[in-house]
Amino acid sequence: MVIQWFPGHMAKATREVRENLKMVDIVFELVDARCPLSSHNMYLDEVVKDKKKVIIFNKIDLCDKKETQKWRRYFEDNGYAVVYADAKNSNNLNDVINKAKEELSEKIARMVAKGMKPRAIRTMVIGVPNVGKSTFINKIIKKNVANTANRPGVTKKQQWLKLNKDIELLDTPGILMPKFDNQEIGKKLSLIGSIKDDITPLDEVSLYLLEILKHHYLDKLNSVYKINVTETTENLEIMEQIAKKRFKLIAGDYDYESTIKLLIQDFRTQKFGLITLDSFEEMMQHEN
Repeated sequence: MVIQWFPGHMAKATREVRENLKMVDIVFELVDARCPLSSHNMYLDEVVKDKKKVIIFNKIDLCDKKETQKWRRYFEDNGYAVVYADAKNSNNLNDVINKAKEELSEKIARMVAKGMKPRAIRTMVIGVPNVGKSTFINKIIKKNVANTANRPGVTKKQQWLKLNKDIELLDTPGILMPKFDNQEIGKKLSLIGSIKDDITPLDEVSLYLLEILKHHYLDKLNSVYKINVTETTENLEIMEQIAKKRFKLIAGDYDYESTIKLLIQDFRTQKFGLITLDSFEEMMQHEN
């Protein structure tokens, strides 16, 4: 089953992003720090083109910090300004505003040199669903002006929001890529909740999670489920060991359905600790 989700409101939102760009000075793109490359929307990169952009690694409290440092360097080497943030706990949000002012300092200086009073910076907030855009906006404005929920597709329309005399924000709905060239991206976005579970092959997603865990976080996998597997253990065998530990047999067979749900829920509730789904080394090997 191919993972894909690009409903009508996302197509409409993409058109509106393109139309509103002329009013925007800089773009804030939120990515999930647990998979910064996979949640970075290259499709929207093409839409915003040469507009200045700040990449905000949100949910920085949930990721593998060593891996995240590699991804930060990767984005900065590719010309992006990067800021870490933990919007849920209001951490580093001032850094985002300061970075925007830094990126626009030359433009502001030119206006001042011409005797013009700089107007408020206008920024557009974009990203795939469920990376925390609405929480980020509510925390940075200090008001509950954007709808939030731990599921994709909550924000359906764009709205301008005033932070203060210096900054105005344009909130946008979460927008996915029209298609995933790599289905691994779809599986990672499913794990972080960017794609609705009811249209996702959760069995494939859970097996993919096991693949990541056994190669990069094997000790955590064994510790959480009190099992003893290695990198060479087949993923289905790992699932069966977990099912045997946690659930009763159903008609003499393992309870795969409950085990699939358990694996995904345990990832989403941080039972494995600090995890990053995007492997920098694997990406480099693939590119080379």
